[in-house]
Amino acid sequence: MQYETNPLIERLPRHLKQFIKPQNYDDYTPINQAVWRYVMRKNVDYLSRVAHDSYTEGLKKTGISIDHIPSMYGMNRILKEIGWAAVAVDGFIPPNAFMEFQAYNVLVIASDIRQLENIEYTPAPDIIHEGAGHAPIIANPEYAEYLRRFGEIGCKAISSARDYEIYEAIRHLSIIKEAEGTPVEEIEAAEKKVDELQKEAGEPSEMALIRNLHWWTVEYGLIGTLDNPKIYGAGLLSSIGESTWCMTDKVKKLPYTLEAAYQDFDITKPQPQLFVTPDFAHLSLVLEEFANTMALRKGGLSGLQKLINSKALGTVELSTGLQVSGVFNRVISHEGRPIYFQTHGDTALALREKELVGHGTLNHPDGFGSPVGKLKGINLAIEDMSPRDLKAYKIYEGESIRLEFEGGIAVEGNIITGKRNLQGKIILISFENCTVTYGEEVLFKPEWGIYDMAVGKEVISAFSGPADSNSFDLITHVPSEQTIKAKRPEKTLRLEQLYQQIREYREGSNQTISRHKVFNELREDHPRDWLLSVELYELAVQGGDHEFAEEILGHLQQIKLDRPEVGHLIDNGIELVETSKVGS
Repeated sequence: MQYETNPLIERLPRHLKQFIKPQNYDDYTPINQAVWRYVMRKNVDYLSRVAHDSYTEGLKKTGISIDHIPSMYGMNRILKEIGWAAVAVDGFIPPNAFMEFQAYNVLVIASDIRQLENIEYTPAPDIIHEGAGHAPIIANPEYAEYLRRFGEIGCKAISSARDYEIYEAIRHLSIIKEAEGTPVEEIEAAEKKVDELQKEAGEPSEMALIRNLHWWTVEYGLIGTLDNPKIYGAGLLSSIGESTWCMTDKVKKLPYTLEAAYQDFDITKPQPQLFVTPDFAHLSLVLEEFANTMALRKGGLSGLQKLINSKALGTVELSTGLQVSGVFNRVISHEGRPIYFQTHGDTALALREKELVGHGTLNHPDGFGSPVGKLKGINLAIEDMSPRDLKAYKIYEGESIRLEFEGGIAVEGNIITGKRNLQGKIILISFENCTVTYGEEVLFKPEWGIYDMAVGKEVISAFSGPADSNSFDLITHVPSEQTIKAKRPEKTLRLEQLYQQIREYREGSNQTISRHKVFNELREDHPRDWLLSVELYELAVQGGDHEFAEEILGHLQQIKLDRPEVGHLIDNGIELVETSKVGS
């Protein structure tokens, strides 16, 4: 699979690169290009009045054209100047991966584009949403740093087992809603499933909460005052319907606080309320406030419990800096503190995000368990003991010893060796002929081999994913379904040719095309299509051909009668032509 790359993209770990796909620019049809142009012209005209100043400035800085769908190569050449890059992906990708891309200053862009039928809004991520929504705002340094930091913290958020089910349901809904010809009943069933899963989700996970924060800021955020907010969220910047709707009194405006994490959203409907931040710096303050509630910073018993509930790969970090990565399945507690934790299956140990030599998954294929805390009756924790203290307590190579921990865990065996961190603290002790017990329960038997005991008086952090991504085979992403590429019938292909002809005429590459012939064929064979007639009207007005312009307007009036649902889109297109005529 080939795609354009650059130093920032090269820096990505392999498990993120698996989501990248080629943009395949030639796959965009002339109708796709017309949809981009219509939305961008409408948005730039309207958003220049209601969007944050960073949007219009960012459009210039990121080189995003109004007339052409951007190519990743062109975007990357320009984004490089502000320290970012962009990659194409197939629709929704898992939330942790999406956020981790941001942590590397890489913008994820779903390279497909919405159908003409969904020109105002689509629940599926597309290049209008990502390219024209996200990219311009990251030219603002304060906002760009918020986005990077959000990714850095967000990718460590622990999910629940239910979260992945919800992700798959949302991905499925976005795919079928954007696919041409999907029966209404199928879409309604998919919407119902998403709704049911979200209602059944129970206590929201860290990932669910931080996704809410992402939605109410990066996607649907307003900035300024409650009385006079401006738009900066990409979902609003890329939706010609909702960017207008959100400015009305029908949408409640609330000050942006940590409470936004507990406000759910529905991707299928316009939002009934939005949150307003006074400035971009305030976003980072709320993000840090949220991070302080996460297991990433709190660790402890609750952090271990979150990892167990997630049933997914995660990491705990002990007070010595030792990190244990695996799928956690048990914690024993005493007086509200963890005194023993257990993983099952492949496990790896690391220090400062780098795997400890000799302690990868090959060495721990069947899980890992260790006590946490202080020894019974001794105030000095093992990690705080000097070499002299360790020797005095017989925690020394070649010694046979029984270590009794507070809470009832006992480790008895012969010490082989220990590992220290750079500060000289002991972080791991290895035993042979070792038995680990909790009361009457045996947790480790001598015949199982060497026992490696992690050293740490407390669990200071717990987070999603491995400490060292190279410790595990993370190249496992197989989406449940791909975005659906419609098979275009002959009639559609001919309509695309008509769009292409008018595009070439407008851009000056072929002035021999008869616009009247195109219009007659359009009216005869494609009477429901409205966008090409709007483009023809624009050319007629620009060329001073008033009679032709009136003929096209008459046809557009007929379409409005036949298809009232597109009437406002036609009116908006005509208004753009009239505005540009006055402006010129």
